[in-house]
Amino acid sequence: MVLQSFKNCLWRSCVLRTPKACFWSTASGGLIIQSVSNDVYQNLAMEDWIHDHVDLEKQQILFLWRNSPAVVIGRHQNPWQECNLRLLRQKNIKLARRRSGGGTVYHDLGNVNLTFFTTRKKYERMGNLKLVLKALKALRPQLDVHVTDRYDVLLNKQYKISGTAAKLGRTTAYHHCTLLCNADKFVLSSVLKSPYKGLKSNATASVPASVKNLFEEDASLTSEIILDAIAKEYAVQHQIDHHITLINPADETLLPGISNKTKELQTWEWVYGKTPKFSVSTCLNMTYEDSVLDVKVNMDVKHGRIEACNIDLPEQWLPPGLYSELVKSLIGRLKPLLARHNCCLNHGRGWGHPKLALQQRRC
Repeated sequence: MVLQSFKNCLWRSCVLRTPKACFWSTASGGLIIQSVSNDVYQNLAMEDWIHDHVDLEKQQILFLWRNSPAVVIGRHQNPWQECNLRLLRQKNIKLARRRSGGGTVYHDLGNVNLTFFTTRKKYERMGNLKLVLKALKALRPQLDVHVTDRYDVLLNKQYKISGTAAKLGRTTAYHHCTLLCNADKFVLSSVLKSPYKGLKSNATASVPASVKNLFEEDASLTSEIILDAIAKEYAVQHQIDHHITLINPADETLLPGISNKTKELQTWEWVYGKTPKFSVSTCLNMTYEDSVLDVKVNMDVKHGRIEACNIDLPEQWLPPGLYSELVKSLIGRLKPLLARHNCCLNHGRGWGHPKLALQQRRC
C-alpha cells in the first residue's frame, strides 16, 4: 500500500490496536511502521520499547517518524557545549538525550527520521544508507548523493543531508539516521550554536557541517514522497508487502510500559544529569564604586551539578566568612541555573554589597 499524506485522516484509522503479541506476529521477515506522534520523547521511547521487547530474530523493522521542533543530543554529549539552551527555552523547543551515541541534531517536521532494527549479527549501517540512497535515486536519478566514511550522506559532495547513530545491544541493535527534506535551516543553525565559553569536557563533540534540504534541490521532494520511497525500497529488499502500519507510541495497551520510558526520557536526571563531568572557567568584571576588578570563576560539574567552585577575588571585596558561605551555597546547585548568563556571583548583591555590579565576559 502506498503511503499517503500525513494529512490523510483515513490512514490514522488504520492504526493497529491489537495486543502486543498479536501485533508483532502479524508479519514475518520485515515490518514497516510509522509513528502518528510528533513528540520527540514518545518516538525515542518507541525505539527503546522495540529494542527491549521485540524478537528481531523473526522480523526486522523499519520505524519512520518525525518530530515537532526539538534538539536531540547523543548519549555521551554535553548540552551546554552543543546548543543554545536559552534560545531553546525562548522558542519552546524541546531538548532530548537519546540512548545512542553520535552528535547533536535538530528535528522539525521537515526532517525525516529512520530507524532500522535488526539483530546485532545482522546490523549493517552502510547497507541501510545505501537503501536510502537507492530510494532517493529512484525518485530523482540525477541527484548527486553519496555516503561518506563517517556514514553521513552528502548532497553535491559538500552538503550534509543525513547524520547517523546507533545502539548495539547484546543481541539486538538499531541504526537511526536523519534526512533533511525541508527543515528550518535558520533555526537549526541558531540553536546548534553554543554561546557558553570556557567549557572543558571529554564529552563527545559534534562535528559542524554545511547542510542543505532536498527540497532546495528539487521542490517535489516532500517528506511524504521520500518516506514512501524509502518504505517501498525497504519492502523490495526484504521481500515484504509495501504496507506501512501506523502506530501510536502512547498506546499502553499495545506497548505495555512505554509511558514510563517516555517519562524517563523527559527527566532532568536523564537530559542533564547524564552529562559527562566537565569544568567551567569564566571571567567577570566586578565594579564597586569607581574600582573595577577581573574575577575568575572556576567550577567542576558532575551529573549536571556543581561539585567544586573557586572564585578568585580580593579579601577586601568579600570577607572570608561570606566567601565561604557563597561558595558553599553554590555546591550542589543545578548547572542550568548558571547557564542563563546571570553569573553566580550576582548573589554578592545580597551579601552586604549593594553597590557591586557584575558583568560576565570572555576570558
